[in-house]
Amino acid sequence: MKSAAAPRRVLGLAFLIVFLDMMGFSVLFPLFPSLLDHYLAQEGPDSVIGRLAGSLAGLATDANGEVNQVALHAFFGGVLGSLYSVLQFLFAPYWGRRSDLQGRRPVLLLTLAGTALSYVMWFFAGPFSVLILSRLLGGIMAGNVSTATAMVADVTEGKDRAKGMGMIGAGIGLGFVLGPAFGGLTAGWDLREALPASLVSLGVNPFSGCALVALAISLLNLGLVSKRLPETLPAEQRGAEAAERTRSPFKALARIDSPAVRRTNVAYFVYLLAFAAMEFTLTFLAAERLDYGPMDNAKMFVFVGLTIALVQGGLVRRLAPKLGEAPLALAGMLLTLPGFLLVGTMHGAAQLYAGLALLAVGSAFVMPSLSALVSRLSPADTQGLSLGIFRSLGSAARAAGPILGGALFFGAASEAPYVLGAVLLLVPIALVRRVRGPATAAL
Repeated sequence: MKSAAAPRRVLGLAFLIVFLDMMGFSVLFPLFPSLLDHYLAQEGPDSVIGRLAGSLAGLATDANGEVNQVALHAFFGGVLGSLYSVLQFLFAPYWGRRSDLQGRRPVLLLTLAGTALSYVMWFFAGPFSVLILSRLLGGIMAGNVSTATAMVADVTEGKDRAKGMGMIGAGIGLGFVLGPAFGGLTAGWDLREALPASLVSLGVNPFSGCALVALAISLLNLGLVSKRLPETLPAEQRGAEAAERTRSPFKALARIDSPAVRRTNVAYFVYLLAFAAMEFTLTFLAAERLDYGPMDNAKMFVFVGLTIALVQGGLVRRLAPKLGEAPLALAGMLLTLPGFLLVGTMHGAAQLYAGLALLAVGSAFVMPSLSALVSRLSPADTQGLSLGIFRSLGSAARAAGPILGGALFFGAASEAPYVLGAVLLLVPIALVRRVRGPATAAL
């Protein structure tokens, strides 16, 4: 039995929740180079950030013994991003399980409040250690997307599930497009010149303006949930066993009874691992092959983000009921594979954008389809747990992908992450081919 909450209203709110959450989260992305330079100059080479920069410089050193500053800044961003993703990996199943027990709304209110608090800490992150603590808290509280996804599962019937997941994907894609844009626009907003010295002494820093933007977005999101969101999981559908916590997401995955769900989760992990490795090295490849600068890279990512958002918000909604989730995910993987090879071997903008189009459309098919598939194959009282594990494995892939991609790009060859990505895709393709729809899922 589905929740009595109005599906259209919940879908719209779920879209806004993940859109605002991802926009606030990604405001930080354009600041990675400036963050490293600022804290390194402020705290010196013997500090924590100084030792971190020294270790990363070893990875970013070319054959001539010179440190590639672009690579150094990117590795620093990768470390901060991976730190967040590792915490999300550990805690997403916990929030999902808690939402199965207590309901979606209270968990969203708690995690959004925690996210807002992490931005307050960033606002006062004068020392680098406070910035790290803010990222740790943000990662721990990152249960919003998996809980919003479970809300969609609560109010949609099986045949419409992928449409709802497409809305979630569109919100994520648009958030990742607009968040960095807001970050870039506010990067030069130094509040230290406008605030009283007594407040500045508490840790206001050159990036507090961006932190304030992220905080305002998160408070808007919190207010939206508080005022408008109904509970989508009735008390009679909540699982009593959800109170038990498994600390390891991999152990939680092993406890899932359905082999089809396990296969779908593993397929998602491997697919996103290859995609994250590609994504991390893309700007390096474009700079090496096409001499792309920051504006060219921004256009490239806007193209990818908007394509994903448009396909997930429109085309997926029409194709999923006709084709089914597993066939649509398989089609997306088959589009992604040549996309990897086109981008990895490109020497011109036309080939680059042709490959990016395949990657964007392919991932737009894969992500909501696999999410919907996991949801449809899972019992109603464990939706949050299953989707929390799904998002957790995605976070693990996003934490490991940059490390794998960077090691291959700088340690082997520039095309290595893309060739390996194409090879790795054979694993999820083989797994998804063995997954059938919910009615025939006993594999």
